[in-house]
Amino acid sequence: MQSVELTFDSHGQACAARLHLPDNAKKPPVVVMGHGFGALASFGLEPFAQALAQRGLASLVFDYRHFGPSQGLPRQLISIRRQLQDWRAAMALARSLEAVDGARLGLWGSSFSGGHVVVLAASDPEVAAVVSQAPMVDGLASALLLGPAYAAGGLLHGLWDLARAALGLAPHYAPIVGRPGSSAFLRTPDAFEGYMALVPPGAPWRNQTPARVFLAAAFYRPTARATRVQCPLLVVAAGRDGLIPPAATRKMAAKAPRGQLIELDCGHFEVYVQPTLRQLAVAEADFLVRHLL
Repeated sequence: MQSVELTFDSHGQACAARLHLPDNAKKPPVVVMGHGFGALASFGLEPFAQALAQRGLASLVFDYRHFGPSQGLPRQLISIRRQLQDWRAAMALARSLEAVDGARLGLWGSSFSGGHVVVLAASDPEVAAVVSQAPMVDGLASALLLGPAYAAGGLLHGLWDLARAALGLAPHYAPIVGRPGSSAFLRTPDAFEGYMALVPPGAPWRNQTPARVFLAAAFYRPTARATRVQCPLLVVAAGRDGLIPPAATRKMAAKAPRGQLIELDCGHFEVYVQPTLRQLAVAEADFLVRHLL
């Protein structure tokens, strides 16, 4: 596998990306890949990109604005609207690259971005195939799963952050991930160890985000767009997911006209580690090869 560092413009700011090319392949199909809630591309996406390269598929992995080497202030801002803009800019880049066949374009998203790819494919009929892994499908369902104290705390933190922004003050940050009982957005029993195990030493990342994201995420429902996804859609459900109700994930797969469901007996963060990672990487590569090659 060969890798090339790239940047692309998203609404006047530079996003960092890496193009992975399979060896000895001319104009391969390309899969655009983005990570989940507050994560960088370096947090465990490389093995999935390698699995695609071994099967003759290129991949373009990128970092959202406000994160890692990409531009954008305030730092660590999770904005659904901006992340969807970044996805569309990355897709435009993939379609323009001479080294790949941008007409055979796939999308791969995990966790928060697993919802993004459904929204994007619903509005772009030229997308050829989508993988949505352990996806955030319904923000309200996830908030209810975590309980009323979680919802109330997130609401208060989010409103305070918006009030500070309206007054021109610095953001009110909340932890992205923490242990049960903390004020973090992700605080299921397996969240802290599972998430932090993905963070490489020295990564340009802090465990915090402006709290306003809670208000937008609570009303984000990618599952409502599933009926409009006309391309093949592979949905991966984690059967013991404590962040996303598995029933909601199954429902989204069933709603898609060409939806396919894989459900594994694992937790949300186990999809990034062995042996689950190997099983998923093979299944997802099989799916994408079938529909892109």
